[in-house]
Amino acid sequence: MKDLNLTHITEEVKKIALEAGKFLLAERQHFELDKIEQKGAHDYVSYVDKNSENLIVSRLKSLLPEAGFIAEEGTGSLEEQEFCWVVDPLDGTSNFIHNNAPFCVSIALRNKNEILVGVVYECTRNELFWANKESKSYMNGKEITVSQQSNMDQAFIELGFPYNAEGYRTFVLKMIEDLYGHVGCLRLMGSAAAEICYVAAGRFDARIEGFIGPWDIAAGNIILQQAGGKMTDFSGNTDHLDGKEVFASNGRIHNDLLTIIQKHKKHIKA
Repeated sequence: MKDLNLTHITEEVKKIALEAGKFLLAERQHFELDKIEQKGAHDYVSYVDKNSENLIVSRLKSLLPEAGFIAEEGTGSLEEQEFCWVVDPLDGTSNFIHNNAPFCVSIALRNKNEILVGVVYECTRNELFWANKESKSYMNGKEITVSQQSNMDQAFIELGFPYNAEGYRTFVLKMIEDLYGHVGCLRLMGSAAAEICYVAAGRFDARIEGFIGPWDIAAGNIILQQAGGKMTDFSGNTDHLDGKEVFASNGRIHNDLLTIIQKHKKHIKA
């Protein structure tokens, strides 16, 4: 594998994420709902997502020209490149278009086996999260770590509701039935990348969602891992860089929650 200066790359990606985030915040000031398009049922995109992606891709091409791309709004694929950028130019689009929080920029660099660099900029709180495989995890320059919570009765758990309601509804209702009133609290916020970082920072103890893409979780994956957390799919596998099923936790309640997830995962319809 080609040697990369991950510290330098991380610093440059931080600048790119901040630039894209500044663009999102500026556009939010005069954004109009009639500018949105619908990719699927309740799955929205706008010129803001697309222009943010174009900005990020152009900067990343200059930083590492040989790398490929996987980006939510359609730029590139992994193909045969040794390295690949995984980009979500606006995670939390529904929040953005309704002037709600959180929404963010998510950028990761991976090779064929692992995530190397992850940067997430949560625009509404001006919080920049980052890590690489040689570093700790940080938010605005301060090291972050996952929570110490090991008691399910006190666990603060975040759920995600994907756009595939028909495939996911029964599963999530079963999960709520088992968790609501039996854990400390349940929340739903609407930005996977930001919320995985919140697990990394100890704000949540876990986050669970299915039917999401690699761009939603790639950067958060390494930020969570380097903060001491754990991410698997709903079967407990850690080699799931494609996303689809994502269970992020502080590691301490992972097995207890995974038992509940596995009890109900049969209800997920492709």
